[in-house]
Amino acid sequence: MYKFRFFLAILIGAGVLPSAAIASVVHHTTTKSSSAHHVRSLTVTKRYHRARGQQSIDTDRVLQIQQALVREHYLTGDPSGKWDSTTVAAMQKYQADQGWQTKLMPDSRALKKLGLGPDYSNALNADGSSFSDPPSTTTIPAPQEEGFATASGAHQ
Repeated sequence: MYKFRFFLAILIGAGVLPSAAIASVVHHTTTKSSSAHHVRSLTVTKRYHRARGQQSIDTDRVLQIQQALVREHYLTGDPSGKWDSTTVAAMQKYQADQGWQTKLMPDSRALKKLGLGPDYSNALNADGSSFSDPPSTTTIPAPQEEGFATASGAHQ
């Protein structure tokens, strides 16, 4: 029991001492006129919250969305390229009619359904690529086929 208490006291002491050592650091600096001891305390630095992600919709993209909403009869008038209250209301109505969320704008499913999804026409695996079709899986070389037959015992 005494060994356990002694061991526990050592562990607690080891945990407390390093934190006290980190709290302040003494630096010895020498200047031309005299030597001085400087104590540097840990200071709290101000951290500024930086907004991440897309903050606004590009004007060209807004025009595309507005044109699609006009085409689908959810928006009237000429597209302005500004994400204004009428565009937001039209997008919310379109998404609500589809049974999707209306709080976050615009929903990726809504953009795809409006014909504004990603364009994969230049992708490596797009139609018209220069890649050949893979070989047929039914063509097994004769030596390999004989090896399968022998291993399975089919010719016995």
